[in-house]
Parts: sequence; C-alpha cells; structure tokens
Amino acid sequence: MPAAPPEGPPLSAALEAALAGLAPRRPRRPRVQALAATAISLGYAGLTLAAVALRHDLAALPRTWLLLYLGAWLAGFALPLWLALVPRPGQVMPRWRPAGLVAAASAAGFVVAGLALARRAPASLHAGLDHAHGCLSIGLVTAVAPVVAGTLLLRGAAPVGSRRTAAALGASGGALGGLVLHLHCAIADRLHVGLVHGGLVALAALLAAATVPRALRP
Repeated sequence: MPAAPPEGPPLSAALEAALAGLAPRRPRRPRVQALAATAISLGYAGLTLAAVALRHDLAALPRTWLLLYLGAWLAGFALPLWLALVPRPGQVMPRWRPAGLVAAASAAGFVVAGLALARRAPASLHAGLDHAHGCLSIGLVTAVAPVVAGTLLLRGAAPVGSRRTAAALGASGGALGGLVLHLHCAIADRLHVGLVHGGLVALAALLAAATVPRALRP
C-alpha cells in the first residue's frame, strides 16, 4: 500500500488573509477602451482648440491639402493608440512592435512632410522658429490626453515592450497636438511646420518613452 503523501506546512496568517482578500477582476475590454480613449482625447483636443482659436487664414488654404493633412494627423493619432491598446486576437499584451514602428514612422514622416509639403495663403504668417515655444506648449498640453488615458488603461499590462508602447502613446498624443496646431497656427514657413509641428510627434514620443514605461509594467 503506497505511503500517504507528506503534509505541507500550514499557511501563514498573512497568506491566508491575502488569499481571503482575492476577488475576481473584470477582464479588459480593449476595443471599448480604445474607442473611449479616442473619444476622450478628441474631445479634449476640441476644447484646447476652442481655447486657442482657429487660424485666421484657414478659409484661404488649399482645401485638398488641408483635408489630406488633417486626415494624416488623425491617422497618426488613432493608429498608434489603437495598436497600443488593442492586442491581437487571442493575446493580452499590447502590439508593442508594430506600435513602436508606427510611432517612429509617424515622427519622421510628419517632419519630412512639413518640410516638403507646407502650403500657405496670402494671410499666412512668416515667423520661422520664433514662436516654436508657444506651439510646442500647446501641442504637448494636447498630447497629455492620449498619454494619460492610454497609461491608465494599460497599467501593469506590458511586461515587455513597455518603452515602445509608451512611445506609441506619446506619438499618438503628438499627432493629436499637431492636428490642433494645424488648425490653430497660421505660421506657414516650412521649417516651422516641419521641425515644430512635425517634430512635436517625436518630442512627445521621447518624453512618454522616458516617463511612462514603469506604469505599464506589472
């Protein structure tokens, strides 16, 4: 007759108390969360734009260019946010590799596009980089919404790839800030549009990558 297995040591009082306090956690709903973060961020951007006012040369700008650029800013905001928040089917972790690649491509793309494709109207302003600080301030204030929303929704959910995930959240916020600047700032110099408006995406991505990853790790 086989010997009875040895009994383990009794649980400590602290462990028993910890086990008694366990409760089921509601699973994440990534798509719903991504849509909520998108809506909140766009609403916040709208309030920011209302506070700083529309650019005075908006009606005279080339319509096709204006709409295409707006679409690019929106895509640069929505795509990395979606990749960061919504995992592949059957997975639970953020898609940090494609999110990081999209963040890098967005940061470089908006700088190049601004330098190469800036357009102006007769009432547009010439100021070069003189007002860079003001535009960067408005853009970074706008970028806070996607970064904070994404960080709260992803806290503890990125054991690996947290830095790239954070960079994607920052790039998303930077693109949202760029969208606000596109509708607010009437400075049409190529250096300003490329290095300030476009560079905002890279700056926000770098700041998020430096400050957010710890909150995303378990």
